[in-house]
Parts: sequence; C-alpha cells; structure tokens
Amino acid sequence: MNTLLLIGIAMGAGLLVSRGARAVKLPNVTAFLVAGLLIGPCVAGLINREQAASMGIISDAALGFIAYAIGGEFKLSYLKKIGKAPLTITAFQGLATALCVDVGLIAFGVEVPLALLLGAIALATAPAATLMVVRQYKADGPVTRMLLPVVAMDDALGLMVYSISASVAQGMLGGQITVVSMVLTPLLEIVGSVALGAALGFVLAFCARFFASRGNKLALSIALVLAGVGLCDMLNLSSLLVCMMIGAVMVNMSQQREVLMEQCDRFTPPLFLLFFVLSGAELDLAVLPQVGLIGLGYLLLRFMGKWGGTMLGAVCVHADGNIKKYLGLTLLPQAGVAIGMASQVAAHFPTLGSQVSTIVLAGVLVFELIGPVITKLALTKAGEIPTNK
Repeated sequence: MNTLLLIGIAMGAGLLVSRGARAVKLPNVTAFLVAGLLIGPCVAGLINREQAASMGIISDAALGFIAYAIGGEFKLSYLKKIGKAPLTITAFQGLATALCVDVGLIAFGVEVPLALLLGAIALATAPAATLMVVRQYKADGPVTRMLLPVVAMDDALGLMVYSISASVAQGMLGGQITVVSMVLTPLLEIVGSVALGAALGFVLAFCARFFASRGNKLALSIALVLAGVGLCDMLNLSSLLVCMMIGAVMVNMSQQREVLMEQCDRFTPPLFLLFFVLSGAELDLAVLPQVGLIGLGYLLLRFMGKWGGTMLGAVCVHADGNIKKYLGLTLLPQAGVAIGMASQVAAHFPTLGSQVSTIVLAGVLVFELIGPVITKLALTKAGEIPTNK
C-alpha cells in the first residue's frame, strides 16, 4: 500500500473510532489503539504488521515529543517543592514490581533466569499513554503532578534493573557475569543520555531568542528533538531520557518557554494519533491464548508490584492520601521500552527469547488497552478529572 494512503487510512480510522469512544467516555488513546486493531491484521487487514512496523520513524518521533513534553513539566521551582518524593516512589514501585514478579514466578516453579528477565521487563512503564490521558482531560492535582516525574525516572531505573537481571540470568545459564555489563554499561547510557539532552536543551533555549515568528520557533524545537532521537540511534542512548532533558533544560532556561511548549502542543496531536493507531495495528490478539499460567501470573504480579510498591513509597515520604491510593494505578501502561527489552532477550537468550516475547507482547496488549482507562478512573477518583469528562 502507498505510504501516504496508509497514513491517511490510519488517521481517519483513529478519528472515527475516537468519536464513538467519546460516547462511552473512553480515553482517546484507547480509541486509537482499538482503531489500529480494527484496521490491522487481526480484523480488517487493511494494514499488516510489516507495514505498521515500517513506519518506525513515526513512532520514534512521537516518543521523542512525548518525552520532550514530560520534560517540559520539570520546572525547578516545582521539583524543589516536592523534593525527594518522586525519586523515592520511583525506586519503591520499580524494585517492588521486579521483586514481586521474580519471587511470585519462582514460587510457582518458573526457572530463575526466566523469572529474572520477566521481572526486569515488568518494571517498564509507557509514558505515552499516561501523558495522553493527562493532556486529554487536563488533569491536575497532587497525583498528576507526582505521576509525570515518576514516569520519567522509571525509564532510567528500568535500564539499570534490566542490565543487572540479564547479567545474572546469563551467568546462571553458563555465561559470564561482569561489572561492566551489570553496572557500567547502563550507567554510561544514562549519563550520556542526560548529558546529550542537556546540551541540546541549552542549544534550544539559546537559539530560540533569535527567532521572532512562532513558526520558526516550532521548526527549531522539531529540529532539536529529531536531532536528539537520531543521535540516540547512532550512539545507542535512550531517546526518552535525551528528549526529557531537552524539555527540562529548555523550560528552566528559556524566556520563550511558553511559546515553545504551546507550539509543540498544537503540532503533536496528529503525530500522537498516528503513533497509537499504528501501535494498535501491531498488537496481536493471537498471543493471548499462548501465554498460559505464566503469562497470567506476570500480569497479576506486575499489577500488585506497581500498586503495592507505589503505596509503600508514598507512605515513606508521607505523600498526599490520594497519591497513596491512586498513583500506582496510573503506572500500568506498557509498550515500547518493554518490547525493546524483550527484543534484547530474544537476541541474547535464544532458549528463552520466544517465551519472553510472547508473555511480554500479551502484557503490552492488555496493559495498553486497559491501562489508559484505569488511569482515567484513578485520576477521576482522585478528583483531578471532572466527573463529567
């Protein structure tokens, strides 16, 4: 199919289904994913998975702008106000999720290397679906303001936990455990990503003052975000961390911050729509019957770890009561980072790759479809989304 026709069909389907979803008060992101399922190989077959996967450049760009938007929420005045709470909650929910999945699966007789890999992947949270729900309903309050930094830092923690778990699993299967693979490599990736993002954010903040028109300011933002994503691909860095840092540095250094963020907010909705529709077209309903009890255990244990770990972390920092009750429920969506980790398992663990990929893909399917709905319900219960939305 012609690429432009494919894009037109995908966007049209997303808009059509989102209108129907509004009647039953479903988030747009869920509607876009359902639209992708409907036009994808699982139903109508208008777009096959190879065609959807070939549009990877759109997914890369969309994730870059999603991360940039999250970084734009990191104003130093707010970070000073909330202190160490996001870092503490991120650590508790991430480590609790990995530990819960590890211990639970091992207790049910799953081999230790497989449990370690699934536990590490379970930690990953998708920022895209979460941000879309927050943006659509203009959510605001203690839970929302805590949610964005926690989702942002979750990626860095996931890199560290996955690297350590994969190294231990490799050693148990007869490989060699090294400090470099366990700690140094992921640490360098995190530091390199933060440094590159900070540099590009400074360039954006510095150059923005030389352009008067809003269109040129938007073009500058797009250029820097896309450059960051491209450099990450070349240097093997995290595009999420890089683009978050671009947004964070810009919003704290530039006098043009309001215009820059406003212009990006106007530009990105069609890009995000297309990203989620194509993501939905890549989802495979056929994996659900294949996951068995291990897959079901993975889903339940991940939910318990996210919810319980977040509550424990919130208690430790004496967070707002709504944060204790509802924040964990907003951290369920899972997508690109988890799929990327599963691909690494397939490449480095041939004997476990197929099983891990099947379970993770089933988890992505379930959590991407129900996660945004649960996020909306949690934020509504917390009083941060009007009940008539």
